[in-house]
Amino acid sequence: MYGAECWPATKDVETLLSVMETKMLRWTAGVTRMDRIRNDAIRQKFGVAPTTDKMREARL
Repeated sequence: MYGAECWPATKDVETLLSVMETKMLRWTAGVTRMDRIRNDAIRQKFGVAPTTDKMREARL
């Protein structure tokens, strides 16, 4: 997340990034919402932390 420490950290920005990340992970895994697999399970499969957590760490 290049330059994320300088972005305005609004809830809208965090939500948009989270949605984008989830869609990309689901696409990479070949999973759709109809498969009813939780987002946490997909993140765990890839070993990826949520984007919002990464942004908060970079800001500190």
